[in-house]
Amino acid sequence: MAWENSLFVGRQQGNEWESTGLVSPSMQSYLTISRNLPDLSLLRFISAELTRGYFLEHNEAKYTERRERVYTCMRIPKELEKLMFFGIFLCLDAFLYVFTLLPLRVFLAMFRFITLPCYGLRDRRLLQPAQVCDMLKGVILVICYFMMHYVDYSMMYHLIRGQSVIKLYIIYNMLEVADRLISSFGQDILDALYWTATEPKERKRAHIGVIPHFIMAVLYVFLHAILIMVQATTLNVAFNSHNKSLLTIMMSNNFVEIKGSVFKKFEKNNLFQMSNSDIKERFTNYVLLLIVCLRNMEQFSWNPDHFWVLFPDVCMVVASEIAVDIVKHAFITKFNDITADVYSEYRASLAFDLVSSRQKNAYTDYSDSVSRRMGFIPLPLAVLLIRVVTSSIKVQGVLAYVCVVLFYCGLISLKVLNSIVLLGKSCQYVKEAKMEEKLFNPVPTATPGKPAGKQQGTFKSTQGISTDENGSTSVTNQPVHQKENMPSLLITSNSDQFLTTPDGEEKDISQDSSELKHRSAKKDLLEIDRFTICGNRID
Repeated sequence: MAWENSLFVGRQQGNEWESTGLVSPSMQSYLTISRNLPDLSLLRFISAELTRGYFLEHNEAKYTERRERVYTCMRIPKELEKLMFFGIFLCLDAFLYVFTLLPLRVFLAMFRFITLPCYGLRDRRLLQPAQVCDMLKGVILVICYFMMHYVDYSMMYHLIRGQSVIKLYIIYNMLEVADRLISSFGQDILDALYWTATEPKERKRAHIGVIPHFIMAVLYVFLHAILIMVQATTLNVAFNSHNKSLLTIMMSNNFVEIKGSVFKKFEKNNLFQMSNSDIKERFTNYVLLLIVCLRNMEQFSWNPDHFWVLFPDVCMVVASEIAVDIVKHAFITKFNDITADVYSEYRASLAFDLVSSRQKNAYTDYSDSVSRRMGFIPLPLAVLLIRVVTSSIKVQGVLAYVCVVLFYCGLISLKVLNSIVLLGKSCQYVKEAKMEEKLFNPVPTATPGKPAGKQQGTFKSTQGISTDENGSTSVTNQPVHQKENMPSLLITSNSDQFLTTPDGEEKDISQDSSELKHRSAKKDLLEIDRFTICGNRID
């Protein structure tokens, strides 16, 4: 063959060049390789391709990692739903609190205020701080409820129904963005009101007064309730459309969320934020679906046959939410090398909030803690649900009022039972994570002129927990008390370094990249407590 003849000629020329002594070192290596080559042919090449072997055990670490990723993706649905299940019941506990225990606490606070002259002014405070906050919540709830009577739900429904499908799709997306933005500012407004009303009077006044803060809080709750009402109305229009095209488009919007989040860099703290946001979003959708069902059943005179007409659409909405969350979290953990065990750490973190809020020296209500953690604020949603229920169900006669009292007693029983079960499960999760010591051991107090997070950055736990040397450390999800500092929850995690530096410190990340190769930084899971899911700073 021609190429074999050329190879033979090349070997002869190489022998002649070597005899002259004018061969360079590179040419010498080429001639050595050409002599060692056997006589090649097309048949030998095909035979080698058919019988060529390889050994996977030579790269055992790589293939073991690939297999673990597959197992992680298979575990994600179970671990994620366990977290979601626990978080939804936490939101339900905070939501039921508004309807059950809050009215009773307001009644007790009013009774103390009325009977205070009988006991004399031995105490410098007329009411305890918790009672003042309960009174403010109750008054805001009542005022916003009466303000919602001036909003015509039927007119809003027909106004939205007259719009085109694509316009309604855009409106629904805008409402979701507006809900997150207004929630990020709403809890700050409520916290500012509570602190302004309960701040010690001997301090220098550095605020605009309780009345302006109260007016801002009422406006916020009212506007947020209207926004949620528009969301529920848009969803109701989608349910009642003949071709269900709007509902299909709205459900497909959930899958667009996968594209916007899966291919981004995520740390463990960012994933924790996203998990809390998904819990809040799923619980809010459940309440919106309840409102839609109530409005539709009221229009059809509570005919039970119509409920089974709505049931497939309700299942489609719930199933799409669950499927999107599973796919999104599965690929985020895969692309960022995060194990499925991290969701048990997230669940322990939420359990720690509940347990710490039940202590005698707690400095926040649990409903407010859930609001800061997940961005879920129950007051606007409660106002809307009360407005829809009172307009959909007519109470007439003595028997109807007896049923209302029994229903209220049932809600109280459900709230108490839910709280007991959650508290028991939370204690179990905290004990399994070996974090019960954090409930009692105080953290070092910050020195003047240095932030608390900076001082905690050098603190080493006896359990082998190390913090980042960049100065970014955990800050609990509750405001730090002046006298008794509640400890921050420390959980060992092997996440990578944050992509951003702490506030007030600007460091070149490229300079730290060489140090990251020589040390594995263990981050505190609750470093993200400095910011809520909506971006609120709470330290």
